[in-house]
Amino acid sequence: MANIKSQKKRILTNEKAHQRNVAFKSQLKHAIRKTREAIAAGDKDEAQKAYALASQKLDKAAGRSVIHRNNAANHKSALALAINAM
Repeated sequence: MANIKSQKKRILTNEKAHQRNVAFKSQLKHAIRKTREAIAAGDKDEAQKAYALASQKLDKAAGRSVIHRNNAANHKSALALAINAM
């Protein structure tokens, strides 16, 4: 544990940010998984609805620097290709 007061505060704020990021990544993974499941089931309408939600969450995560913007773009591209191939 740090001795400096400002460093102690940074440790606490970093932990709060970490908890927020973990929660956000969990929601993101859930949205992506739901889209992939709809694609695997062959339900194009459901897949498109799930893709819209996943795309929104990916953009938001990239905007908040939870994930890198290229990572978000690659996920969106792969999901869109899979839906269009149905």
